Amino acid sequence: MKKIILIPVLNEKNNITRILKKIRKYYYSDIVYINDNSTDGTTEEIDLLSKKYKNIFHINRKNKSGIGSAHKDGIKWCYRKNYDLIITMDGDGTHDPKYINKLIRKNIGSDITITNRFLNKNSLRTWSLIRIIITNIRHFLISSLLGIKHDSSGAFRCINTKRVKLSDLLIIKEDDYAYFWKSIYFLHKKKYKISEISISLPNRGIGYSKMTLKHILHSFFELIRLYISEKILNKR
Repeated sequence: MKKIILIPVLNEKNNITRILKKIRKYYYSDIVYINDNSTDGTTEEIDLLSKKYKNIFHINRKNKSGIGSAHKDGIKWCYRKNYDLIITMDGDGTHDPKYINKLIRKNIGSDITITNRFLNKNSLRTWSLIRIIITNIRHFLISSLLGIKHDSSGAFRCINTKRVKLSDLLIIKEDDYAYFWKSIYFLHKKKYKISEISISLPNRGIGYSKMTLKHILHSFFELIRLYISEKILNKR
């Protein structure tokens, strides 16, 4: 089975080699970096790695187009290259590579496997209080309004390309963080089998989060808009 790890990055120079070493400690496969035109030396760092290792690939996008857009572009590339499994994860160190094998094993018999931060009550203990509050509110609203009980806003996933149609992953127009929970909503709606594993999330350690207040507000507004469109207007 042909597998690849997809990692979107934006200005993560100090995390590239560090996370690669952690990945290699637990799992060895092809890796593709989707780089949103980083300006801090990330581009040069990945270029060096892709020249050193034949199974590391670098897609450097000319514009900063958003993490959701990066995932969609990366997923399209992986489908074109005929990979069977795509493992998507963040490039900032918050997704521990030790869970990769567990994700792959859980995906047997599933269409897509996602990670759940809420099955372990201590999963978010290293996060700031405000981030924990925002994450829990978002999860509560998605669960209550859309009926999605999964932890749908995370990017640490395993996609079986032989079971999931590419078009069903690209139907989402969102290019930012809202892409993640909206994609799970529509995959759930299309009756795909979604499984999940429990994880804990460490602090990123190096660098800073790219999520802004604008992203958070947009995600909440999109959630309300989708709820009105799907759950209220469609019932009339």
